[in-house]
Amino acid sequence: MGGRVVVVTGAGSGVGRAVARALLAAGFRVVAAGRRREALEATLAGTPPESALAVPADVTDAASVEALFATTRERMGRVDVLFNNAGTFGASAPLADYPLDAWDEVVATNLTGAFLCARAAFRSMREQDPKGGRIVNNGSISAHVPRPCAVAYTASKHAMTGLTKAIALEGRAHRIACGQIDIGNAATEMTAAMERGVLQADGATAVEPTMDVAHAAAVVVQMASLPLEANVLSATVMASAMPFVGRG
Repeated sequence: MGGRVVVVTGAGSGVGRAVARALLAAGFRVVAAGRRREALEATLAGTPPESALAVPADVTDAASVEALFATTRERMGRVDVLFNNAGTFGASAPLADYPLDAWDEVVATNLTGAFLCARAAFRSMREQDPKGGRIVNNGSISAHVPRPCAVAYTASKHAMTGLTKAIALEGRAHRIACGQIDIGNAATEMTAAMERGVLQADGATAVEPTMDVAHAAAVVVQMASLPLEANVLSATVMASAMPFVGRG
């Protein structure tokens, strides 16, 4: 891929780790960002230092995000792709009992964090030479259909779709493409509970099928590999038999 530079947030585990490794295997250079340096270094273990960089960063902190992208430009030369992945599911509680501090935490990470990273990436892409780049936002199938007792996560992921479209619109003038991947039941630490059973819309608890996270990573690599004249605005990759189509 000509050594294009990709920033992956939330790269210390789960989808972020799988995507970072898949991008490296495809020939991209990867800046792995997340809160824990040791987890980032584990993601990049065995990778030549010229191909990857671990940068501890907190996406909820504007100064930390700006420092992440400044370090990327300094060490890697430019920013070609951002995989805007860092996120949290947050508390599970009915709407009437949902704690405000839990709401604030989820929105700060999933929405404000995504905005801060997209803004910093957009500025870099607009100003570099040659200008342009791509932002891939990690939404969720919860951007379309909610789960019970997940109001903050659902609202933040619905908002991610609006953020994606706004970036795609404003990016036209600067050769900046933006798309969103909505992932359903990729097998990671976050979805481990599905193998034990999770609450359904009818009040029952049921085990849900999952898929290998490598399938989601492959779709992100495909999106990142497109020329800037083409864009996948929205992609859904999910465990085929999970209760999404017709959920509830």
